[in-house]
Amino acid sequence: MSQLTLDLGHRPAFGREDFWVAPGNAEAVGWIDRWPAWPGHALALFGPPGCGKSHLAQVFALKAEARILAPGDVVTAGVADMISQKALVLENGEAVEDHAALFHLFNGVRENGGFLLLTSREPPARWPVALPDLKSRLSAVPAVRIAAPDDAMVEAVLVKLFADRQVTVAPEVIAYLVRHMDRSFAAMRSLVARADGLALAEKRPVTVPLVKSILEAK
Repeated sequence: MSQLTLDLGHRPAFGREDFWVAPGNAEAVGWIDRWPAWPGHALALFGPPGCGKSHLAQVFALKAEARILAPGDVVTAGVADMISQKALVLENGEAVEDHAALFHLFNGVRENGGFLLLTSREPPARWPVALPDLKSRLSAVPAVRIAAPDDAMVEAVLVKLFADRQVTVAPEVIAYLVRHMDRSFAAMRSLVARADGLALAEKRPVTVPLVKSILEAK
């Protein structure tokens, strides 16, 4: 199964084929791949920043032709229009402030036979919701955790990102980055792009001192 969250032509790639499948995210990928054969109408993906939630949400949105919502979009006046969609994605769901609107959205999607994908840092059962009926609905949603990338995954992603830019790096550079850089796909894409740009500008290879200077410049 392949591959990673990449910059192709310096654009984020959000297709299913561009997502690296690893033990920390395999269950979540399996749920997305099984859609629409879900046991219910909703699914929650949760995990730390940079773990790949938004990428999988984009994969689902492309597959299901889903509308993507931000927390501020969930207001009572817009619920009727939202639930007319076949599928919806609500990113950062725990940040929704209009809990009554979220409750009506949740019920409307179910009643209309639609699907709702939620993403958040914490599972819906732990969201700060005081509305009892909404709390009950959220607690019943299947919630799948996505773990932060482990060493093997970070190494593989970095090697692939450098290779896509036709940049050859020594193993010690990758090992240094695995030990010292932020473990998020966004951070890896940014670091590789900056290292490539700096190496070209200074006409030197990507070395440990070069990537160290980038990390220390934050």
